[in-house]
Amino acid sequence: MTGPKSIISTLQRHGALWPLVALGLIWLVIIIVNPGFFAFTIQDGRVFGGVIDIFNRGAPVALIAIGMSLVIATGGIDLSVGAVMAIAGAVAANLIVGTDLPVPLIILAGLGAGLAAGLLNGTLVAGFGIQPIVATLILLVAGRGVAQLLNDGQIITFQNEAFAFVGVGTLLGLPMPVWLVLFVLAAMLLITRRTALGLFIEAVGANASASHYAGVPVRAIKLTVYAIAGLCAALAGLVATADIQGADANNVGLWIELDAILAVVIGGTSLMGGRYSLVLAVVGALIIQSLNTAVVLSGIPPKFNLVIKSAVIVAVLMLQSPVAQAQLASLRRRFTA
Repeated sequence: MTGPKSIISTLQRHGALWPLVALGLIWLVIIIVNPGFFAFTIQDGRVFGGVIDIFNRGAPVALIAIGMSLVIATGGIDLSVGAVMAIAGAVAANLIVGTDLPVPLIILAGLGAGLAAGLLNGTLVAGFGIQPIVATLILLVAGRGVAQLLNDGQIITFQNEAFAFVGVGTLLGLPMPVWLVLFVLAAMLLITRRTALGLFIEAVGANASASHYAGVPVRAIKLTVYAIAGLCAALAGLVATADIQGADANNVGLWIELDAILAVVIGGTSLMGGRYSLVLAVVGALIIQSLNTAVVLSGIPPKFNLVIKSAVIVAVLMLQSPVAQAQLASLRRRFTA
């Protein structure tokens, strides 16, 4: 029979214990400051509630965190995802305003722009051996410039209900961004866990040289993960653009790469590469969004938001550290002896 100790042991073994504890504690704070926040209502076929709002607002970070997990698992990093969001949004907005292309083709064009950006990053890292932080920093700077050129330095606005459905639409009662996160997560889990790709990613992150001599196509794997990260960032950019029905090259996705990296690390993925968890990366994104919501609901002055957010994240990361884990294990043995 599975008991609480067995469940806790399983969660701890998979690195899920402390992220889930942190998410639960933040939600507890939200319940204390706003007891009705987690109530659900159904109106016009759509489910409304605080939890739904957290999932919906956290969707862009969750999408990027899925792709970022794979990049970090290979020992890399992608600082350009926010700029890729801006490029994808600019491409889509300009096509909506300037052409009569159907929405599916416009979405494919936006995703294609993200794929091209990811392939560029992957080529610089895998093909030319440039350090990932430097290679993606190039597109971090240049990407927003490209988006601004596409927008001619303006904020492009539009009215297109079919495209807006990507950001504000509802499917089976849930917001479309939530479904997109679930779809991308399921697809990536299927690809990485039902094929050799996931094993190759972990092998490259653990030891790229040994993987190369073992026959693993290291360069192809790195190129693939950066391409996936570009696609995820582009999809997040399309969601953000559809949400506001406009493309703001200066502000869309600004600094979102930092939240995505934090979400991945909170989920237990090491920046040194190796093992990773896509599910826990999404949990990390929910933690960040829940924390933002808790700070707002608590009525704390906005000037303290970033400080509180940083303190909570540091606490979660410290609890996940090997030193803290060893000390907690020692205390547990002492009290159970």
